[in-house]
Formats: sequence, C-alpha cells, structure tokens
Amino acid sequence: MPLTDTAVRNAKPREKQYKLTDGRGLSLLVSPGGGKWWRFRYRFDGKEKTISLGVYPDISLKDARIRLNEARRLVANGIDPSAHRQAARREEEEVVTSSFKSVALEWLPKMSSRKGWASSYSKKVARRLEVDLFPWLGDRPVGEITPPELLKVLQRIEDRGAINTAHQAKQTCGQIFRYAIATGRAERDPSADLKDALPPARSTHFASITDPKMVGELLRAIDGFKGTFVVQCALRLSPLFFVRPGELRKAEWSQIDLDRAEWRFTATKTRTEHLVPLARQAVAVLRELYPLSGEGRFVFPGRDPKQPMSEAAVNAALRRLGYDTKTDITGHGFRAMARTIIAEELHVKPEVIEHQLAHKVPDILGTAYNRTKFLKERRAMMQQWADYLERLKNGAEIVPLRREA
Repeated sequence: MPLTDTAVRNAKPREKQYKLTDGRGLSLLVSPGGGKWWRFRYRFDGKEKTISLGVYPDISLKDARIRLNEARRLVANGIDPSAHRQAARREEEEVVTSSFKSVALEWLPKMSSRKGWASSYSKKVARRLEVDLFPWLGDRPVGEITPPELLKVLQRIEDRGAINTAHQAKQTCGQIFRYAIATGRAERDPSADLKDALPPARSTHFASITDPKMVGELLRAIDGFKGTFVVQCALRLSPLFFVRPGELRKAEWSQIDLDRAEWRFTATKTRTEHLVPLARQAVAVLRELYPLSGEGRFVFPGRDPKQPMSEAAVNAALRRLGYDTKTDITGHGFRAMARTIIAEELHVKPEVIEHQLAHKVPDILGTAYNRTKFLKERRAMMQQWADYLERLKNGAEIVPLRREA
C-alpha cells in the first residue's frame, strides 16, 4: 500500500532500524535515532542495487517519488543511476576545480614559492585577483574564457585610469592561463591575442636624484637626520650599497664580514647569491652601528628587535628630510642614482655595474649572473663610488674623469 504524508511524518524510531515501503522500489528507512532516508532498490545488469534519494523532511514524499521516476527512467534507458550520479559529481567537481578562480588560487602559492616572491608582492597579486578579476572571471571555466571577454575585464581597469594595473592584470592572467594549459584545464592563452589591445603602460621609474650637486645636498641632509640612529645608518648606507630596499632592511649581521669587507646574501629578484664589496666608508658606518644592534639578528632592527625595520622606514625618513618620494628620491631610487652617475661620471663598464646591481647579465656563452664575476673591478668601483660620494658630501667640485679609450 503506498505511503501517505501522515504515515511518513508519524513514523517513530524503534530499537532497530526498519523501512516503510511505498512501491516500485521506493522505501523510507527509519533509524533508531529518528533519521529518515529515502531509498530506491533496483536491479541493473542482474545485480540488486540501492541508492539514496535524500533525507526526510528535506525531501518530501512527493519529491522522493519525482526522484524515483527519474532514477527508473535511467534504468529503463540502460543507465545505472548510481554510476550516473558519480559521473555527475565528478563533472561538478571538475567544473569547480577548473574555474578561473580555482586555477588562480592553485597557481598563486606555487608561483610565489618558485619565484621567491616577497610576501608583500604576493599579497599585491592576490589583491589584484580579488578586486579586478574574480568578480567577472572567477566562476568561468578557465578553458572557456575568450579574448574579447578578457579584454572587457581589463578595460574596466583601464577605464578608471589604472592603465599600468591593467597591464599587470593581463600579465597575471597570462601566467594563470599557461598554468591551466600545463595542468590540462585549458588549451590556449587568450591574453596572447591582446598584445596591442591596451594603451601603452606608463613609465613607473622610481624617483631618483642623478645630479651630482643635488646628491651632495642629499648626503649632507642625511648626516643631519634627527631620527633614530638605526634609520640614519640605513640612509647613510643606501647610496653606498645601492641594493633593493627589502634587501637592505632585512640585512643580517651573520651575512656581513667586516674584516673581509663583504656582505653576502640571496638577491630577492634573481634568487641568486650576491656579494656586495664594502668600501671603507660602509665598514665604518657598520662598525658604528654594531654596538647597538650587533647582538641581534638584523642590522637594522625595528621596534621589535626580532624583526627588521619597517619597509616604509627609509622613505618616511626621506620625507622627513623634505624630499618627495614621488618626485625626488625613494629608497629604490638610490639604485638608479648609482647606476647613472657611476656610468656617466666614473665611466665604469656597464657590465660591472649591472653585476653589482644583481641584474641577470648573460655573457656570450649564455651564463647568467655570477656573484664573483668582475669581483676585482666591483671592489674597485665600490670604493671609487664611496670616495666620490664623500667628496660630493664635503662640497668638493667634482671634475668628470676622462673616459678611457
């Protein structure tokens, strides 16, 4: 006899589980705990099988009968309802794991780890994905995104005036699409078709001072800095080292050999071992600083001695000295300062400067950066540069050196 809504609702738990039959293979299983599950028993390929059709009261008697009809229709067409359900679940899981967002979130930590990205940069990329890409592309299957669809998303960024961000987002998308291709979830990279679809990116060079007279003024201002001694030392060493700001602030005493006048560390961008020869002026500053921070890990500790100084410390100090970090000079700008003046005024070979900047400079054999290459020339250059800066700071008139033939 078919079940009724009242019979299903009033079915009470017993000491052992039992079932109430509705007919055509549908039954309600009642557990000792009071749970009620709809079951469909059927035969397929000569074997008796059972699948669940849901839980009561979430699935009513009427809904259970609708599901029963769907399952029986599959059996009549030679399809096993259980296998069909498993295939559907796999397809749903594949759709979820193949969405642009899923692929991007899988790609980001792998890329960050492999490239050795700074945590601040990884957060910047994640923020770009969350704000500019996921709202419009996140749920789309990564293999189905078309060039016009991607362009429309990038133009949203362009329309708010952030053309450089649009280019960065396009580059990020390209990396994600190529990862999707490598993992079998896409066949092509639609960003490759957008080569000339966006206006050219604007120059993003870091502000820097490259006029020798103005450099002398800056060095004198640094000597008069009234902030903490740690930050003043970081300012004094920035032009002498001209390393990346993150490398400077994270410098560790264990990496520095004052007797050999060397600082060895892993360059953040190239992930290669780098060596900075220390001019006597640099060694003198470090020896001044050692009594204050030498017992700790970091050369330039922050308020918490177990952490390096803030990434904003040098720029904040420059602003305190009256320099605009957007138009005058930034912590990163000391690299451009050194690169320009050493080449134009000291006439050092470009490849020597590039190696000291820890740039990848392949030689004629294709060999990439080597921390010891041009080491003799780099030692001489670093001392020559420090002497030149000292003369600028003291107000001496600098006569350009004669360029060697």
